[in-house]
Amino acid sequence: MVIALGLVLAPQAALALDPPWKQEQKLRDRMVLESAKVCADGKGHYTVLIPQTPEHEGDLFYGDGKTFTQVVPVGYTSATDGAFFEPRFFNPKANDNFRGTDYRVVSDVKLSEDFKTCALRCGEKNLPQQPVPAEEAKELLRKATYQPSPVKFQPYALLRDDKGVYYLVERGIGADNKSFRIFTGQRGQVKQQKMLNVVTDSQGEIFSTQGGDLRLVVDREEPSFWVVKSKRQKLRAVPVGENLPFIYNELGVYTGARLGTPCDDV
Repeated sequence: MVIALGLVLAPQAALALDPPWKQEQKLRDRMVLESAKVCADGKGHYTVLIPQTPEHEGDLFYGDGKTFTQVVPVGYTSATDGAFFEPRFFNPKANDNFRGTDYRVVSDVKLSEDFKTCALRCGEKNLPQQPVPAEEAKELLRKATYQPSPVKFQPYALLRDDKGVYYLVERGIGADNKSFRIFTGQRGQVKQQKMLNVVTDSQGEIFSTQGGDLRLVVDREEPSFWVVKSKRQKLRAVPVGENLPFIYNELGVYTGARLGTPCDDV
């Protein structure tokens, strides 16, 4: 979608140099852009909803009007409703398992059916927004640049010992799903460990850190453990899905980090 928008914003003269099928593709992308709805918070922040169509899956973007960041949507984005993963804001009243998705860590931006009102919800917080007039929105989007989501890793496993030391394993997203990172420490003070090697198979994972004397073993059947110079420290597995607000708000890994969502500036 980012590439498509880049093509949309190309000068008109460039269209004439492309073969007919490319011109048609760009015009189709322009139609997608025409369908976009934009909401503003009055403080220089904008959320863009590009609804799902037979030709397009739908998209969300958030930014300052000059640069927009792609927001990974949850479900299908419509012209009036866009949901997104937001683990920093928790909504205890939401469904914890709707078709496999925990909506307690899902926030959204919604427009009224007549496009006259707009609201951003971050967890339990409801924040009024203002719909941007269609022509103004088109001009804003034509001049802007677009970038992918800044989120490259996600929590994969969380463990702790009997002294309250946590061990968070992150895994890369998409094409980087074979990349891992490890953070260890007390709550709010975790630090990233430098790894030398990763062994992963059907039985679990072994992460060897720099120096070769520290190993985190995540076992699928037996208790996991942390190895320091051949001495094993048993660890208790902490369910990631049930502790996302804790991981993102209290553990310390994501403190101050921007996830590229409309809730970044709340």
